[in-house]
Amino acid sequence: MVEFAATSFLAFIVIMDPIGLVPVFLAVTADYTERERRVIARRAAIAAVVILTLFGLFGGPLLDYLGISLDALRIAGGLLLFKLAWDMVVGQRTRATSEEKEDAADREDVAVFPLALPLLVGPGAMTTMLVLLGEAGRRPTYVAIVFGSATVVLILDWLTLRVASRINNRLGRTGINVATRILGIILTALSVQLVADGALNLLRASGV
Repeated sequence: MVEFAATSFLAFIVIMDPIGLVPVFLAVTADYTERERRVIARRAAIAAVVILTLFGLFGGPLLDYLGISLDALRIAGGLLLFKLAWDMVVGQRTRATSEEKEDAADREDVAVFPLALPLLVGPGAMTTMLVLLGEAGRRPTYVAIVFGSATVVLILDWLTLRVASRINNRLGRTGINVATRILGIILTALSVQLVADGALNLLRASGV
């Protein structure tokens, strides 16, 4: 159980990358005061928790309805996470397009879009949620660990965004890039493990 909890927390902290959010958050909220930024950060975190929880509750049944197995999801999710990890390592990670940022600048409230979705909760976080819930199975304690880990990481994201300006001043762009690359390397290993586990299970199921 402890190992599963550690894996869940590590997976979410790496894919959500609190430090990597800082420059994007500052860019999206450039026209806001520090007090307004704190309010936006709180609302974005709350919206992200709601979105990810709803996806966790209803995403699994949807996959069952479509006939998609957990091992197929492991492989697909692993490939997606590998792409995200590679972008983090080589410094080409984009969590919101320029069009999305421009659209957000024209809105009075940017908390839900693009902050909560897709910055805080993107395809990687959603895939991670479903894969971990699949690993948890019907064990209530393990399911609670998955949702709890996601919530804790989103709280960390919120706390990070509250002090985004300070972090940016202390670390600078170079420091943030280094932290993001380190998380990218860890995510690469996790994604490869997901693909390997999924492929091995499919081969066993086919009798190979």
